[in-house]
Amino acid sequence: MNSEKMEAEFDVVADWTREAVEHLGDEHAIPAGCRGSASPSALAWLAEALELGPSTKLLDLGAGIGGPAAWAARRYGVRPVLVDPMEGACRAAARLFGLPAIRADGLCVPLRTASIGTAWCLGVLCTVEDKAALLAELHRVLTPGAHLGLLVLVARTPHLEPVPEGNFFPSQEELVSVLDKSGFAVEEQVDDPGDTPASWTKRSARVDELIRERHEGEEAYSQEADQQHRLGQLLSTAQVSSQLLHAVRLD
Repeated sequence: MNSEKMEAEFDVVADWTREAVEHLGDEHAIPAGCRGSASPSALAWLAEALELGPSTKLLDLGAGIGGPAAWAARRYGVRPVLVDPMEGACRAAARLFGLPAIRADGLCVPLRTASIGTAWCLGVLCTVEDKAALLAELHRVLTPGAHLGLLVLVARTPHLEPVPEGNFFPSQEELVSVLDKSGFAVEEQVDDPGDTPASWTKRSARVDELIRERHEGEEAYSQEADQQHRLGQLLSTAQVSSQLLHAVRLD
């Protein structure tokens, strides 16, 4: 994730989101923090599949500003550990949710081998060209038999147009194959239900509106908007679909 547009999307806009939430109020934090990563229904499915609970130490790899991890902490009492390569995202997670956020590349996570029992990785695998390397690092830090939750945008056609910069959407066959070769067994997979309550949508939209009011003329805003437009086109034309997976780390 080293393109200018990707940095705008995941670093600069993360700071803008934090500023908007601090202005609008804490009730906007989780909806805004989950923007682009997961809906409440998707998070609920993953939480039940992974059997989250108060004793769970949850690694959120590619955590962004921490919305999903904060949601899991408040509803299931998990102890989240966030890892993200972007400084703005880590700063926002710490400020908005008080969560421990480690700035690190997902290919080199500064955690001990076999130190984590549960992890999720939401909307990240499709932004990494070397998926096997990312999954190998997850395999290293997870204990044998550990649960892994994934939200992955899967390509439904061999030729995608327009592709957001820095995205590498796997086919279903590629996804299953790389998981298998990386030492993970897929337990279940479902279409992302995508159901979002109106109250959640309104709060997220209010944050987006304030960001637009403050930053519409800036280059980073235009770059992030272009990324979102391209992704929206792929989803609306069913060239990609959002999938939820529950996998288990094999010995």
